[in-house]
Amino acid sequence: MSSISNLSLEQLKRAVQIKEQIAKLERDLSGLLGASTSSSKTKPSGMSAATREKLRAAAKARWGKIKRENKAGSAPASKPAKRQFKMSPAARAKLAAAAKARWAKAKAAGKKSL
Repeated sequence: MSSISNLSLEQLKRAVQIKEQIAKLERDLSGLLGASTSSSKTKPSGMSAATREKLRAAAKARWGKIKRENKAGSAPASKPAKRQFKMSPAARAKLAAAAKARWAKAKAAGKKSL
């Protein structure tokens, strides 16, 4: 197989056309099959099958416990609601004035540079 740097302009154009045709055909095929026909393979998880099975069993046990608690009538423990802080009108006005001053300064600086 020759290097890309050794190909002529016509050969490169033809290669691009072929690549586009392949991409279009793959899209058409995936549309017909309803599944991805990507040539990239899935990356291995790095875990053994036994470890995945242990994790799966542990998760199943956790969910079973949660479902049993919900059936028994006790609500699942939830985080307390976050406290929302209200800003006073004076503080809001102070922040608005500071923002307007910053924008005025930036606008003035922008006009000077033109």
